[in-house]
Formats: sequence, structure tokens, C-alpha cells
Amino acid sequence: MTLSVTIQHRFAGFDLDARFEAPAGITALFGRSGSGKTTIVNAVAGLLRPNAGRVAAEDHVLFDTARGVWLPPHRRRVGYIFQEGRLFPHLSVRQNLRYGTWFSAQRPRPAEEKRVIEMLGIGALLERRPGALSGGEKQRVAIGRALLSAPRMILADEPLAALDEARKSEILPYFERLRDEASIPILFVSHSAAEVARLATTVVALEAGRVTRQGPAAEVLADPAVTPLGARAAGAVLSCRVTRHHDDGLTELDAGGTPLFIPRLGAAPGTPVRVRIAAHDVILSRQRPEGLSALNIISGRVQEIRSGDGPGTLVSLETPAGRLLARITRRSAEALVLAPGVACHAVMKTVAVAPEDIGGLGGPTGQGLL
Repeated sequence: MTLSVTIQHRFAGFDLDARFEAPAGITALFGRSGSGKTTIVNAVAGLLRPNAGRVAAEDHVLFDTARGVWLPPHRRRVGYIFQEGRLFPHLSVRQNLRYGTWFSAQRPRPAEEKRVIEMLGIGALLERRPGALSGGEKQRVAIGRALLSAPRMILADEPLAALDEARKSEILPYFERLRDEASIPILFVSHSAAEVARLATTVVALEAGRVTRQGPAAEVLADPAVTPLGARAAGAVLSCRVTRHHDDGLTELDAGGTPLFIPRLGAAPGTPVRVRIAAHDVILSRQRPEGLSALNIISGRVQEIRSGDGPGTLVSLETPAGRLLARITRRSAEALVLAPGVACHAVMKTVAVAPEDIGGLGGPTGQGLL
């Protein structure tokens, strides 16, 4: 199922004009605060009536201003996951999970409810009230409530923003499973490059109410022209596979035939993973360097160089592992005589890869959920 979105709306001092398509899997609406992400999600949910536009999930039209179509929120079959969970404090976890089904024409089968509860690991919480739950537990219940409402799509408005790093690490794997097992579109609002790199199958980059780029996550995030959070947050995503674990605490990955070492990862050999490499953690060399403490060296060719107003520049490299970005100074780029087509080597420290930059490779399968 594909969600088609066209929205125009005017606020005082801000115009939103966005058009994109969200296939099954997680489509990340990615950009700075104030770029229009939440406005889009609220318009899709029916919480905001835009001046003009059309939103449809295949042949299910949510609104079309040209035809005068406007479905109220409760008829849109949208599962909404908010920042804070927004559970009903007077209801148990079980009752919160079933709340969405009271308004749905399609009630989940008992086996489906059981599968969602098991996937989210909330079986032991069913008789508790929200006040007795941690932040991460509340968000897991909120995910379950959205899933069990028989949605045509799921909207997640910065669902990790209110959590600390430990709780984010707890929740991220559940969103990965949701991405891989659901067959419906999921709009995921975020201004975290690490979250988008780890979760998104599709990225819609937004700046000042406009879509600047959309497409597969690996392509969009590695485009030096797409820096919605600024060059300091730029980075690329590599698709790898776990090769083996070493006794010194490192995990070796196969990145397109090149070994890539990261801090030990709790995944079996053969497991596909995606790794975000921040552009500011990459240095470049024209010759293959020797005698360095850095273990990761990937050969490639310069694809594009993009300089800003300051002293920095972003260099895009095409490598066997995928596209990489390096953030270096213009002085360094000139000293290395970098230009499109020039061969060079990307050097990365192993310890620069943080746990939140590593996730399951995944992709929507449509198996098991919805």
C-alpha cells in the first residue's frame, strides 16, 4: 500500500507546500523544527484541515479539496503514536490496547492481539495502569494500541523525543520490527539523523515547508545537497553483514567486500545490518595510509564535492560498501586536489560508531502484522 500526500497550507509567516509518496515501511519526515513535519502528519490524521490538497491510501481517499472530500479523523483508520504515549490513566494497559478497536469496523482476532502483545513484550503489563509504567513501557503500549486499531497507516510524531537514551535504545528495535513486518505506510517524524538512518526505508527531507528530496534512505542521506539539519549532522548509511566477533570486543562486518570493524554487536554472523557513518568521522587520503590506529579504510572515488559559505566542504564518495560522506575543510580538499573521479581512501575510527548508529537492515515484508 502506498500513501500519496499533497498538502498546501498557509500559516502566518509560513507556507507549507509538500508532495510525496510513502510506500509500505517507514517513511521519515526529516528536517529541522518548524519545517512542516508535524503539520503534515496532523493533516493526514484529520487534526488539521489544510487549505488545499489530497491524501489517499491507494483508493481510500482521506481528503481531496478539489472534490470536496473530507473524512473525519475517526473514519480515516489511522494509528497515531504521540511523543508521550498519551494513554488513558484510568484504563489498564489491556483496556488502552483495545481502545482503538472500539471505533474500528475491523476488530483484531485474538491471535492477532496475542501476536502484537508478544512482539512488544508487554504481556506482564496488561493489568497495570499507565502511572505504574516507565516511559519506554508507555510507548510500547502506544505502539500496540495503534497496531490493534486496524489502521491503513501509522503516524508517529517524534515518538522517541521524550525518552532518554536508555529508553530510546529499548524502543528502537520495536520500530524496526514494525517496519519489517507491517505492510502499511508508517510516517515517522524526526529531527534525529541517527533515528532516520537506523529506521527509515524512505526519507522525505523538508526545509521551510518544502520537500527538498525524497527517496530510499541510503540515497537521500548520502546526498551532500541534502542537509536539513546542517552539515554537522550529515552522514551516510552502509548496508553490511556480520562476519564474525573477535575476542578483543570488536565485531567484523562485510561492507561490500570490505571489512568494517565496529564495537561488539549482539547479532549472529550472517545478520544484515545498517550502519550510519557520520561525515565528520571520516578523513580522506589519496594514498592508502599505513601505521594508523584507525582500523577502517574503504577505497572509493570522489563523486561530488559541495562547499558551503564556511570553511567546510562535503565530499561524496562512491565505494564498494555504498556511498559515503566526508566533512573536511576546503583547504584539505584543495591540498588533496580532490575532484569527481579522483581515487581516494576513507578512514574511520572503530569507536566512532555509536550503538544508536547500528540497526537491522530490514525492509517491509508484510509478514506477521497488519
